[in-house]
Amino acid sequence: MTVSCFIEYKINPFKLAQFTRYANHWGQIIPRCGGELVGYFLPHEGTNFQAFGIISFDSLASYEAYRIRLKQDAQAIENFEFANEEQFILQETRRFLTPVEATYWCKAKAFNKALI
Repeated sequence: MTVSCFIEYKINPFKLAQFTRYANHWGQIIPRCGGELVGYFLPHEGTNFQAFGIISFDSLASYEAYRIRLKQDAQAIENFEFANEEQFILQETRRFLTPVEATYWCKAKAFNKALI
């Protein structure tokens, strides 16, 4: 069973560049430590202080093993320290969700552009 960790961030909108750097680093760290990174999402329109991250795991046990590896990973430790120093994350909440398997990672189908 897949379990996805949905992370909601309240960020300082004046430090979006720092949060972007932070998120970009997770793109290397998370897969190396055993998580399947669905992605990080930045504010685009509307609310300018919310960002999101989604990471999937085979199980909660896989998530727990990932957390242990993450705490020992030098680049992850450095990224956490960067966030603490720059203080661009004002609040962080996590939710653990189970996707409806038939809807998980459904990619767009090819379509006829002449119909648009």
